[in-house]
Amino acid sequence: MTSTLLRRAWMPIGLAALIGYPLVSADLYYQNMLIMTFMLAIGASGWNIMGGYAGYLSLGHSAFIGLGAYTTGILAVREHVSPFLGCLVGGVVSAIAAALLSLVTRRTRGMYFVIVTFAALQSLGVVATTWSGLTGGSQGLALPLPTWSLTYQNWPFYYPMLGLLVVTVAVSAWVRRSKLGLGLFAIQADEDKAAGLGLRTAVYKMIAFVLGGTFVGVAGGIYAYYIAFLNTAAVFDIVTSVLIVLAVLLGGRGTLWGPVLGAFIIAPISNVTSTGLGGVDAGAIRLLLFGGLLGAVAIFLPRGVLPILESGFRRLPAREPDLPAHPGADRAKPVSTAGPDRAGGPPEVLVVRRLRKSFGGLRAVDGVDLTLLQAQITGLIGPNGSGKTTLFNVIDGTVPTREGTIILRGHGLERKGRPARAHAGLARTYQLPRLFANLTVVENIVVPERRFAFARLWARRVTAAERERAFAVLEDLGLAAHADDSPADLSYGQRKLVELAQVLWLDPVLVMLDEPAAGISPALSERLADMVRSLRERGIGILLVEHDLAFIAGLCQQVYVMARGAVIAHGSVADVSAEPAVVDAYLGDSVVPVHAEGQA
Repeated sequence: MTSTLLRRAWMPIGLAALIGYPLVSADLYYQNMLIMTFMLAIGASGWNIMGGYAGYLSLGHSAFIGLGAYTTGILAVREHVSPFLGCLVGGVVSAIAAALLSLVTRRTRGMYFVIVTFAALQSLGVVATTWSGLTGGSQGLALPLPTWSLTYQNWPFYYPMLGLLVVTVAVSAWVRRSKLGLGLFAIQADEDKAAGLGLRTAVYKMIAFVLGGTFVGVAGGIYAYYIAFLNTAAVFDIVTSVLIVLAVLLGGRGTLWGPVLGAFIIAPISNVTSTGLGGVDAGAIRLLLFGGLLGAVAIFLPRGVLPILESGFRRLPAREPDLPAHPGADRAKPVSTAGPDRAGGPPEVLVVRRLRKSFGGLRAVDGVDLTLLQAQITGLIGPNGSGKTTLFNVIDGTVPTREGTIILRGHGLERKGRPARAHAGLARTYQLPRLFANLTVVENIVVPERRFAFARLWARRVTAAERERAFAVLEDLGLAAHADDSPADLSYGQRKLVELAQVLWLDPVLVMLDEPAAGISPALSERLADMVRSLRERGIGILLVEHDLAFIAGLCQQVYVMARGAVIAHGSVADVSAEPAVVDAYLGDSVVPVHAEGQA
């Protein structure tokens, strides 16, 4: 209780103090500092939606400040529109620019994304300088001066900027607690895996970029009216982008209040350096100073200040959580994951014909044909390097190919992306379980998206019904006690079980299992085999890659054998065991299953 009260009390107290400050103090210096702090906090909170939640680091976020500022200034000078209305148009222009930039950068990650956003900032600065007929070019653009009485001082700038900060933080909190936020955190942890679970990652990132840029654009419009004169050096400034990133990293990237805390630390420092450094080299010195500070924060405070403070608060006594740790404990029968309706469908769940994939001169998949039936477990075996994992990657869309056809329940998949394949009913696990370490076990289970719906993005991060159903699944796995833990706290075998439960949340028609029994105990292996049999009983088709041939023999109705990228045999376990080509591929019959004893 004490910890919760301490964490919540400072927010209304701090907001009340900021609202009341201009009423009790006429010091314009500190009012100016707070206005600049609000703008930096808005920029940092907007950047955090994309850079903190989704993990995409941008060095061009001040471009939205420039777009909002110049849109407001041009409307005020050319069309005599009130800057307080023009700044809203500036927000719209920034949102459109953010959407276009997200399209340009949707295939870039890591340092390439950083470089593209930095290039966008510099390009907009060049455009603003050369388009002198509209922007004033290097001569700048003078906005009309405010007409209100000096009695109000900076209040007409101070309170709109403070209100915009409150709205920005509220939207950031809304995103964080929604399905959109859940998907963004999944993208940060493993974007490819998130796409394989049905998340349309490009849409998630575009929305995050638009939300992050819109409020910064509005703030840039208010800032333009505040300084009353625009030039490209003032608004399309790399130092401002560095300050935004530095504020987020210092306060706590990916947290709600970390960017605000970082801004209230960095903005006063920036103000001191701006007033204390002069001369032609002032800009370079400031960039060097804050660049060095950015590096120091990354090395010595990688988590940021706020997470460290929160760790201290957690040591204080806290009240019990609102939700029971075991909401399904009093249920007589746990709710199981319901399978899709397969009545009336074709018996073939997957048909692959003449599938090929080359890497340079290496033909990793060479004309593979597969036919998988629903409610059947099919094995895929072969020596290391035979192309099994590449075949999995081509079927699920991780690796693109234009040679061959992939038909799932009568629908061609070869031209569809990974989310579309997941929505069609294709799901897979990995040899090394890939769970989202920044989400809880329950959140990992509910993050898959069976179909895309824009309205769903704004639903609660984990609804009560989803939580109850996920607890029921975890009860079946014996992992209910770990529901709110990080997957990193689970054993290797437990993570494999959670990943299987995760893909079943998609209600797939076909599940591809990549070495599910590798590295787990015999007892857990038998338990996993029972789960695979239960999938077959529900009508799900299973394609199983495994080197444990006894495991294969005990489960599979048919087996395909691959070598050098091609299928060299298929049939029952007993049939392929007698094939000379299979014996040669495995370098001896001692490692080939010679009977199908125990087959289910």
